[in-house]
Amino acid sequence: MKSALLYILLAAVGLVTTSFVSPGIFSGEIKYSSVKEVAVKKDGGITFIEQDWDKALKTAQSQNKLVFLDIYATWCGPCKMLKQYTFTDAKVGEFFNKNFINVSVDGEKGVGPGLAEKYAIEGYPTLIIADASGKPVLITAGYLPSDVLLNFANEALKRSGKQPVK
Repeated sequence: MKSALLYILLAAVGLVTTSFVSPGIFSGEIKYSSVKEVAVKKDGGITFIEQDWDKALKTAQSQNKLVFLDIYATWCGPCKMLKQYTFTDAKVGEFFNKNFINVSVDGEKGVGPGLAEKYAIEGYPTLIIADASGKPVLITAGYLPSDVLLNFANEALKRSGKQPVK
């Protein structure tokens, strides 16, 4: 009797577990993108300079703009959500591309660890708006939906004394 109940319980657990599996997972239909690819996947989103902090600062200085720095990790779920949803929003892209030099840096590779240390990053994603010398104007961490990211950007422009370009 006990072994029959055990088999029934195992079968029920197996059915419940497999019912949550995506249909394409075993056929190879599901394709995974790197964080870098997701950031530029949709038209109208934020255009990022990838992994080049010095270039971003020089460009910001020559164009008299602030720098928007996204420090992410490839394994970070909220980072992937930002790249897939918030950064690809057309309204967000238009505002950020007009008002900031946008740079995205993997916090665990290349210049990322140095920037993570410089800005005392405690988690991913960390979003920083800095002046052209790299001095932070405003910092936040975690996933932000489009409207909250736009408010964050407007507050940084206000604190820096710059007027937003509409």
